[in-house]
Amino acid sequence: MQQTKAIVLAMFGTTVEPALNGLLAIKTAMAATYPHIPVKFAFTSNQIRRLWHQRAVDPAYLAAHPNLPQEILQVQGVLATIANLQDRGCHTLVVQPTHIAPAEEFHDLGAYVRALASIRTLKPRWQPFEKIALGRPLLGTYSLAHPYSEDLRIAAVALADDAELARRHQAALVYMGHGNHLFPSGGLYLEFAARMRQLYPDVLTLIATVEGFPDFASILTELRQRAVRRVLVKPFLVVAGDHATRDLTGPGADSWQSILTAEGFEVIPVLNGLGEQPAVAQIFVDHAAEAAADAGIELR
Repeated sequence: MQQTKAIVLAMFGTTVEPALNGLLAIKTAMAATYPHIPVKFAFTSNQIRRLWHQRAVDPAYLAAHPNLPQEILQVQGVLATIANLQDRGCHTLVVQPTHIAPAEEFHDLGAYVRALASIRTLKPRWQPFEKIALGRPLLGTYSLAHPYSEDLRIAAVALADDAELARRHQAALVYMGHGNHLFPSGGLYLEFAARMRQLYPDVLTLIATVEGFPDFASILTELRQRAVRRVLVKPFLVVAGDHATRDLTGPGADSWQSILTAEGFEVIPVLNGLGEQPAVAQIFVDHAAEAAADAGIELR
């Protein structure tokens, strides 16, 4: 029987090979939950897709990385991925982002999905899609059915291992988020950090972003005020890619680890993307299931 449903994992992407583990772990969790439904990657970054396509025709690179999945080397954008699925007869889709916050990229993705869902043909039977559902980011979005405060709580519960690791090291837990200069997502990050401190009151959890607010300077001030001496730093990103290896722990004088070390803090770096943590990957699976249920789509 031809499969008429599919799941699209919409991801910014990464060019760092080890960081792919965070993306592949989410896909593995999704495919394990829905073994009879195609699950496809889509990278939203034009630059990242272009680099992978260049690597796909570079014999030296392929020889040095023989285990890279073809779906990464040939990865497409959201529109192309959806078009290919529709051409294969998949008319009911769940598009699940792996974004952290409902910021710029999520809103752009929503515009794509709404536009495709709005297509109406003269004869209804020729409409390209029966239904397209859009899942929520990790920290939720504006929704009456799924309050973002509950998504924050679920995310904080999923990161209990991070709190426990910081507790064992008697360290503050400092997350690096991405952020955005144009979109006010900072309040959501701060509320998440507050929920972490509420659930794990013996661990000081702080968060700052690479772009926008809250910035790293605010974290430094609070660490000094609280007389913290040991800091566990970790990317609050789905993958531990360029930002994690350069901005968070890179050798440059302006990386967070370098600045903290220069300020006299003992720094414990943890370079794992959130997607690599099973409890976090499961949240994206759950969000896809809830989006499907809300749209009347049966995925089983």
